[in-house]
Amino acid sequence: MPSSVEQLDTMNAAAKPNGNPMEEHSELRCTLCAVKACSQEPNTRRFPSFCPMPVQGGRLASVERKYVEDADLRKLACESARTESAGYCRATRIEEIMDFARRMGADKLGIAHCVGLVEEARIASEIFLANGFEVSAICCKVGSIAKEKVGLQDDEKVNPGQFEALCNPVAQAELLAEAGTQLNVVVGLCVGHDSLFFMHSRAPVTVLVAKDRVLGHNPVAALYASHSYYRRLKAAGANRDRSASVDTPTSVPAKGQA
Repeated sequence: MPSSVEQLDTMNAAAKPNGNPMEEHSELRCTLCAVKACSQEPNTRRFPSFCPMPVQGGRLASVERKYVEDADLRKLACESARTESAGYCRATRIEEIMDFARRMGADKLGIAHCVGLVEEARIASEIFLANGFEVSAICCKVGSIAKEKVGLQDDEKVNPGQFEALCNPVAQAELLAEAGTQLNVVVGLCVGHDSLFFMHSRAPVTVLVAKDRVLGHNPVAALYASHSYYRRLKAAGANRDRSASVDTPTSVPAKGQA
């Protein structure tokens, strides 16, 4: 019976048009790995053929030096690992966020939240305040920028024919920076809007809630059900055209309930 590494090599060869497993090491395919040699002591497990570690030794060594030489980076890395160890399978995510903040010396927390998750953001704020933190919270619609101002057409709105404010994560980031927050927490920003916030936040960012309007903000449920109820997600091209999906809702949330 072939080993797990040999099976992975075969899978990878089949995935490449020329049948040569991982000829181009620029292709990163860690999702195919069942060996996880990287999580073990070096040289105790054989790398699969597509593993970047044997061919990217120079780059990885350079990154390792950054953790040693950059004090801020080292502190973030160490306190993240300590938070992981202290709360492993015991602390909820919001408890881990508070633990991490304390370890980083962050007394001022920022919350960047979706207008539709204002209640969840309020509860998170109450929990942070009850645990001794200062909190600044800012809603995604701050500034009330009409979507038309950035070039969106009326038929590209959630509710055409109505005023819709553009989500404004850049302003959220700048206002939280002005407030002096030391760690920012995302509560349900939209896909893409969260990316803009990460790009522009001055303070480090972590996520408390990842938005998924269909699955009660539990996006991993679609992965767990991808072999059954959500098997359409794996159908080639099935999700390239949203308008073609038979599961497109016939109604959308009212304005302000994004």
